[in-house]
Amino acid sequence: MNTEQKKSRMALKIILPILILLLGIGAFVGIGKLKKPPQRQTSQQLGILVDVIELQAAPHQVTVHATGTVQTEQEIALVPEVSGKVNWISPRLVGGGMFKNGETLLKIEQSDYLLTVEKARADIARAQVALKTEQERARVARQEWQRVALPDNGEPGPLVTREIQLQQEQANLAAAQANLQLASLNLQRTELKAPFNGRIRREQVDLGQYLRAGTSIGSFAGTDRAEIHIPLPTQELKWLTIPTAGSAQSGSTAYIDLPGNRQTRWQGRIVRSLGEIDPGSRMATVVVVVDDPYQLAGSSGLPDLATGLFVDIELLGNRLDSIISIPRDALRNNQQVWIADDNNRLRLRPVDILRREQRQLLISKGVSSGERLIMTTLSPAAEGMLLRPVMQERRL
Repeated sequence: MNTEQKKSRMALKIILPILILLLGIGAFVGIGKLKKPPQRQTSQQLGILVDVIELQAAPHQVTVHATGTVQTEQEIALVPEVSGKVNWISPRLVGGGMFKNGETLLKIEQSDYLLTVEKARADIARAQVALKTEQERARVARQEWQRVALPDNGEPGPLVTREIQLQQEQANLAAAQANLQLASLNLQRTELKAPFNGRIRREQVDLGQYLRAGTSIGSFAGTDRAEIHIPLPTQELKWLTIPTAGSAQSGSTAYIDLPGNRQTRWQGRIVRSLGEIDPGSRMATVVVVVDDPYQLAGSSGLPDLATGLFVDIELLGNRLDSIISIPRDALRNNQQVWIADDNNRLRLRPVDILRREQRQLLISKGVSSGERLIMTTLSPAAEGMLLRPVMQERRL
């Protein structure tokens, strides 16, 4: 290879890379000129995501919630009216034993009282004989007077006609008859009977025991009805129907549940108020009555509403024709609620609360049907804040 060829080859090795580099730079510049600049976009504000519910005015049944303890409506001491030795006791005369009205609880030895009845009958027979004898004497005395009396002597006196003696014998017969009635009544009293449907709460008597009249042998509680005395704030009374004692008016319905168990529910009614305010608690007391607490009249599937049970009570009060209610947790500070307006802006709205219930508030002023109530908690919450509401189904 001559010198010229070597020089040409060397020049080619130098020039070729430079040409490739220049072509690459030109292509890059050309492509850059062809690329369009990006368009500027404005960010869209969507607002804060919140859950809302729609407010609706609707009829509402006011309910008043309370607690109380079951107690008996009737309870008496069992007291024999006559003295004597017990010769028979019912096997159910034990604590918890059930008796119907008129059933015999125990019997007292009757021998002395049977003899007293027989003696009273004998006294009546003697009094009847004495009365008939005196009647005959009075008749004979009047005949004798008529036989010997002169025309101007007038009427005979009561001693002559034996009217006083006759009245005495009539009084003796009446007393004998009264003694028989008393003896018969005492004989009946040798059987101690249940004065109404009830159960034995306490007893202290044994077979062969000598009982003295007027001495208590136990206590007897009625089973036809049970009472629950319910303390309530005085402002709750205006929502309830409370009859006066002895009135035929029907009181508010009451539902009674065991705490934490709404599957077991008894029904009762308010029958009266005690008519006074407790000076310590400043509470009023109303009385609810439940019929047949021991399910003796029929099987309802409910357990016994036993004396001493602590229960929850739901009282059905007045019915409001149209009212807006909101969940309790929707109320914000300063008696306000948050409303999402038609432009999805936050509005702070003061409200007037008509009544507070367990799970909801009844609103008398400040909101309207169709408005959207914000349930989500915002921090901070500012008037006019942009929102992104999501409608939720209301649950109470």
